[in-house]
Amino acid sequence: MPSLPKHEYFRRVRQDHQTELVEDYVEEIAHLHALHGEARASDLAECFGVSTAAVSKVITRLKRDGLVIARPYRGIFLTPLGDDMAKRVANRHTVVLEVLRKLGVPEETARADSEGIEHHCSEATVEAMRRYLNDD
Repeated sequence: MPSLPKHEYFRRVRQDHQTELVEDYVEEIAHLHALHGEARASDLAECFGVSTAAVSKVITRLKRDGLVIARPYRGIFLTPLGDDMAKRVANRHTVVLEVLRKLGVPEETARADSEGIEHHCSEATVEAMRRYLNDD
């Protein structure tokens, strides 16, 4: 099988970076709903260490993409499309985190690294990681 040109790998990384922010927000909105029954812009700002104005810009993008419903002074809710994405991302995150733990990466490092790695794993890689975890 012929190898892809190097620029194709960089193109994929750039695409992954474009979706990373969206996936992080959708995953955190779902997490906040599970924990507190709601997600608010102030909660997201605190979680990501950004201003509520920065959160507002991302929420506008998520609304445009059909991933959330948000109204002023109300909570932020995932649409079915957003909920599906959140479940996929959380599942991928869990697999990556468990692999890092199994490799003996210290807990805090594994948690921090999994936040970045999860966005750059193809489905084929995540499936290979699942098989690795199940080979005990």
